Amino acid sequence: MKDFHYQALPLDVHFGNGKSAEAKDILIKHGYYNVLIITTPGQKEAGQKLSQQLQEISAGVYPHAVMHVPVEVADKAVEFARSNDIDCCLALGGGSTIGLAKAIALKTHLPIVTIPTTYSGSEMTTIYGITENNLKTTGKDIHILPKVVIYDPELNLTLPAQISACSGMNAMAHAVEALYAEDKNPIVSLMAIESIKALKFALPMIVDDLSDISARQKATYGAWLAGVCLGSVGMAIHHKICHTLGGTYNLSHAQAHAITLAYSVHYNRNADIEAMDRLAEALGVSSREEVGLAVYRLNQSLKIPMALKDTGLPKEGPANVAQIVCDSPYYNPRDYDYEELKDLLNKAYQGLPPA
Repeated sequence: MKDFHYQALPLDVHFGNGKSAEAKDILIKHGYYNVLIITTPGQKEAGQKLSQQLQEISAGVYPHAVMHVPVEVADKAVEFARSNDIDCCLALGGGSTIGLAKAIALKTHLPIVTIPTTYSGSEMTTIYGITENNLKTTGKDIHILPKVVIYDPELNLTLPAQISACSGMNAMAHAVEALYAEDKNPIVSLMAIESIKALKFALPMIVDDLSDISARQKATYGAWLAGVCLGSVGMAIHHKICHTLGGTYNLSHAQAHAITLAYSVHYNRNADIEAMDRLAEALGVSSREEVGLAVYRLNQSLKIPMALKDTGLPKEGPANVAQIVCDSPYYNPRDYDYEELKDLLNKAYQGLPPA
């Protein structure tokens, strides 16, 4: 039997409605007394509210996180943390915010605490990404693994329908690719299937009623499982495509994941028969030939914009992305075929079904 290998995961995970109100006590328990709250510009107000809650242990709000962690943004944040004697970075937000906290930790080894407000899953991994010269590179480092994660589904109630849907499909992509990862194993595959089912169930309910707290709880559970998958096994072609779309064209990370997942799984539908049969079952279709269309239709039901051209990808984008992906590939259960990938990305560009 193949040996199982797991990356480290955060040891202190808190989950529950209103749990973020306990953040001060949790931080003090871990010995953090000069905590820098990191947000995006759009979440600055939420960061200030949290800062008031933390009272004397707050070092203020740093509201400068942006998508894909540009290296110049990361360098400024590192300098700020060093010059203000910060002893912990608290990331309040989604992948952009957590990504900036990880960039700080990579250089300073400062501990990270996260309060996720989307379903990105980054809080459960040792994976970081930094963009320089329109190229997004990723890596792994144990020093960037958050020490504490606080899940509070109530914080997601203000997340708009489209962002909720795209972020949830981003999480689903982590679980899907865990099924056919190079280092996949039965335990992670079980979590991946559970994640896919939970997100498929919860996301339509959230889009239908943003105040549905039970659906928010279910989606948070699915996203947590997806994050564990992301942190435990490697990813494949889908993540390479999305990292290229984000790093080269600065497309929305979650939206790129949501749109292109249908085409990625269609490309791999016959590459790992066992994985794709299990995916088909989780998605509620009868054949692995239908997995791409099932994801496409799920996106439609969630009212996710379906065409990459409407997200800022230029006309030459599909060919360029296909070339970059083929020139510097991640592991994938089938070989990279430039012409087929270009064709699928052209369909994604136009918002057409994958098959």
